[in-house]
Amino acid sequence: MDYNETITWLFKQLPMYQRVGAAAFKKNLDNIIELCEYLGNPQTKIKTIHVAGTNGKGSTSHMMASVLQEAGYKVGLYTSPHLKDFRERIKINGQMIAEESVISFVKDNATIIEEVKPSFFEITVAMAFDYYANAKVDVAVIETGLGGRLDSTNIITPLVSVITNIGLDHQAMLGNTLELIAYEKAGIIKHKIPTIIGRTQSETTPVFEQKAKDMNSPILFVGDKFYPNYELDLKGHYQSENAKTAFWALELLKPDFDIKKQHLEKGFSNVIKNTGLLGRWHVLNTAPLTIADIAHNEDGLNAVLTQIKEQDYEHLHCVLGFVNDKDVAKILKVFPKNASFYYAKPQIPRGMENNELLKITKKCQREGEFFDSVKDALETAKQKASAKDMVYVGGSTFVVAEVV
Repeated sequence: MDYNETITWLFKQLPMYQRVGAAAFKKNLDNIIELCEYLGNPQTKIKTIHVAGTNGKGSTSHMMASVLQEAGYKVGLYTSPHLKDFRERIKINGQMIAEESVISFVKDNATIIEEVKPSFFEITVAMAFDYYANAKVDVAVIETGLGGRLDSTNIITPLVSVITNIGLDHQAMLGNTLELIAYEKAGIIKHKIPTIIGRTQSETTPVFEQKAKDMNSPILFVGDKFYPNYELDLKGHYQSENAKTAFWALELLKPDFDIKKQHLEKGFSNVIKNTGLLGRWHVLNTAPLTIADIAHNEDGLNAVLTQIKEQDYEHLHCVLGFVNDKDVAKILKVFPKNASFYYAKPQIPRGMENNELLKITKKCQREGEFFDSVKDALETAKQKASAKDMVYVGGSTFVVAEVV
């Protein structure tokens, strides 16, 4: 199989959360343990940093990887989902895994894959661990997919565990309260391994404190702690919280890595250049100002909408699409009623169909136009917007993936 055939096979053969939702979510770590044992447990051969959280875990992971790169280390970075190319998930110093490496991994391990029948995410995690071990990276920053306790990445013993924040998202799998979701995320807290908590929240603090006590894990709540406020190339206001979390995690790593002030300065100001991060307050155009952002839950969108309100524009145009396991009514109410709305289904199986979305937009008084594709919706928004207006593209990671 060539690369495209290999990726098609992966997508078709293996349950993939982004495509099918909860059906791909496993209730145990048996598959990933079996896969990695077959591969010689590559996850034990590399130093790792583990990052979980509802929002900001991807940005925080990229920031840490960028700083460590600036410090001269060979840095693996595992994140999900990808926006344009599957290989975005597995990088070393900003370079995506080679197509040939993906092909050979699937070919060499086809027997165990067919025997274990792992999920798409499980096979991707195993591929990443194997790739980083073979490449002898100095450290790998590993972002969880969903939750933490039962996440396929949770077979590592990291140098530090990082939890950015807790919000209501993926409730069907993680629980419908902040405390229950925090319990799942707290699953990455390991015995005697230090833990960083990015946002202090009254509902979740006792959960994290109890888990840290059970694990004899030193725990640091970043909260109002000092942060040098390095200049960021990621322009979302919400990134300052992520940067503070990354900074304190890096502080804990100083016994293991030689991280100096200049590495921090250059690392935070060159995240996009060093890692290729996309989709966070992503400027697509300046007249009209057109922003795409992957925020896709109430907590994340509130942060983005706060920044939108601070922009100087005459009228707001919102290009939106959603997946069908979200509380779309709750999300839509975050957007101002007087905006113009352009709706389209993202091109994945669990994208919400226009006829279903139409009912919700009417109930929420956020009526708008419906389109066959996100690109068509964006084109119409751009045509209708004046140079002094603002266009926002979002609602789902997969909407943003179609335009960045």
